[in-house]
Amino acid sequence: MVHEKQVIEEVSGWLRVFEDGSVDRTWTGPPEVKFMAEPVPPHDYFIDGVAVKDVVADEKSGSRLRIYLPERNDNSASKLPVILHFQGGGFCVSHADWFMYYTVYTRLARAAKAIIVSVFLPLAPEHRLPAACDAGFAALLWLRDLSRQQGHEPWLNDYADFNRVFLIGDSSGGNIVHQVAVKAGEENLSPMRLAGAIPIHPGFVRSYRSKSELEQEQTPFLTLDMVDKFLGLALPVGSNKDHQITCPMGEAAPAVEELKLPPYLYCVAEKDLIKDTEMEFYEAMKKGEKDVELFINNGVGHSFYLNKIAVRMDPVTGSETEKLYEAVAEFINKH
Repeated sequence: MVHEKQVIEEVSGWLRVFEDGSVDRTWTGPPEVKFMAEPVPPHDYFIDGVAVKDVVADEKSGSRLRIYLPERNDNSASKLPVILHFQGGGFCVSHADWFMYYTVYTRLARAAKAIIVSVFLPLAPEHRLPAACDAGFAALLWLRDLSRQQGHEPWLNDYADFNRVFLIGDSSGGNIVHQVAVKAGEENLSPMRLAGAIPIHPGFVRSYRSKSELEQEQTPFLTLDMVDKFLGLALPVGSNKDHQITCPMGEAAPAVEELKLPPYLYCVAEKDLIKDTEMEFYEAMKKGEKDVELFINNGVGHSFYLNKIAVRMDPVTGSETEKLYEAVAEFINKH
């Protein structure tokens, strides 16, 4: 008789963890949205003004990156800013080559006239935190090595302005943005310069429910069940949501005023389930006299711009998505 593996944890539609520790991330939610989680193959020729390739940054660890290069039609000799991207997914699901990221970051590469470097992050529970943060920081150091001519990646060595490197991340990727920015402040990155950081709807929470968690509408991109279960699988064993990665404004985290941070464009959605704790972090940044600019999208929820169907079909989502791209592009052009 064949023994069926027992599921010990399940996050609806996204992930199942079995008793032997194995994980199944086959999408079991609505089939009409499955395309958003399908991988898009790289193409080293320009499609809609952007070429894409995947590279191995470190042969030893096998760490991979996806690079988006915007087409240049102005014959300009000036180099392009670099945006280092960390994907969301509660540290447990999603990949840098998913369709929903491909559509967003090809569009941002065009809008900001910037090279995007997206990191294939290690996923929990197989790789619990701080693994994803460490991988994000390693990618930043890889860029620093290129700026020092210690390594070669033609698209970056030929076209990148290493004096204008930015961090950007969606949801849990926003947590990684902050952690990498903190570590960068303790490191000599010269001649590279970290010019800014852009956490978008970061997964900043506390161990107790906030008012917005209790009152805001849950969406397919964020439910209370997802928050609890993903973070339970991702945080170090024995930790809770007050951990400094998920609660950087809390007592377990270094005091914000003591950190050396670049300018932040801090992006929040009005209807985000975790808006209240996101705003706690913003207030901590202001109190710590950090350079932080708040950008709020009205009438939309967590990671709304990743939902390709809503962007196309819902006028509010489409309009707010356009505003978000404009804000990010303006921030990058300003720094």
